[in-house]
Amino acid sequence: MLPTPSWRKSEQRTAYLFTAPTMALLILFSLGPAAYAFYLSGFSWNLLNKMHWVGLANFTQLLTMPLFWTAVKNSVIFAAVVMPTQTVVALIFAVILNQNLPARGLFRLAFFFPSISSSAVTSLMFLWIFNKLGLLNGFLNFLFHISGPDWIGDPRFALSAIMILNIWSTSGYFMVVFLAGLQAIPRNLYEAAAIDGANGWQRFLHITVPLLRPATFFIVVMGLIGTLQMFDQAFIISGGTGGPLNSTTTIALLIYQFIFSYGQVGLGAAATVFLFVVVLLATIATNHWLGKPIEY
Repeated sequence: MLPTPSWRKSEQRTAYLFTAPTMALLILFSLGPAAYAFYLSGFSWNLLNKMHWVGLANFTQLLTMPLFWTAVKNSVIFAAVVMPTQTVVALIFAVILNQNLPARGLFRLAFFFPSISSSAVTSLMFLWIFNKLGLLNGFLNFLFHISGPDWIGDPRFALSAIMILNIWSTSGYFMVVFLAGLQAIPRNLYEAAAIDGANGWQRFLHITVPLLRPATFFIVVMGLIGTLQMFDQAFIISGGTGGPLNSTTTIALLIYQFIFSYGQVGLGAAATVFLFVVVLLATIATNHWLGKPIEY
C-alpha cells in the first residue's frame, strides 16, 4: 500500500480544521444532550435533590400513565393528518408555480412567507383567528349567519386548529423544495412522453411523481420529525396546559410538563428516549420506502 502524499495529508488536516467548529456545535447541542437524556432516564431527580438510580422504573411508570398514551395518540393523529396534507398542499402549489404565470415570484413569496415567520407570531395570530369571538367565527357569522364553535376551547376542535396552523406555516417551505425538484426534471422527458401520446395526468403520474422521489423523501422525513416533535404551537395555543382536557397534549409538550411543571426529570428523559425511538423508526421506515435512487 502506497503512503499518503504529504499534500493529501495537508488537505485532510485543513478539512478537519474547517469542520471542527460544526462538529463541536453538533456534539455540544445535539449529541451531548441526547446522550445525557438517555443517562437521566435511569434516575429519579427533581432538579433540587440528589439523583437516585431507578433503572427502568421511569419507563415502567411512563407506560402505565393514561396521560402519556393520550399524548402519544394526539401526536400520532397530528402526524398522520398534517404530514400527508402539507406534502400534498406543497406539491400542488409547486406544480402551479412551476407554470409560466404572471407575478409568479410574488405568489411564491406569499406562499413561502409563513415558513420564515416566527412560530410564536403565527401561533398568536391564529389564537386571534380561532378565538370564539375571533376572525373565523366573525367570517362565518357574516357569510352564513351562524355562530362558529369555540375552536380552541372545545376538545373536539382544538387539535384540528393546531393542525391547520401547522399546515399553513410549513407548506411554503416544502413547496420550495418541490419546486426545486420540478425544475431539475429534464424537459425532454415530457416532450418524449407527449409525442408518445401521454396526456398531462399521465406525464405527471409516470414522470413527475417518480422523479420527485428525493424531494418527497426529504419532505416526508422532515414532516414526520417536525409533527412528531411538535411543541411550540401546542404550547402557545394551549398556554402550556395541553388543554382543553389534554386534547392538545403532545409528547414534546408532555416532556416539558414533566420537567418544568412536575419536576420529574427522569420521567421527562424517559419520554424523550421514547420519542427518539419513535422518530428513528419512522425515519428508517421512510428511508426503506422512499430512499431508493431514481432511474431515468
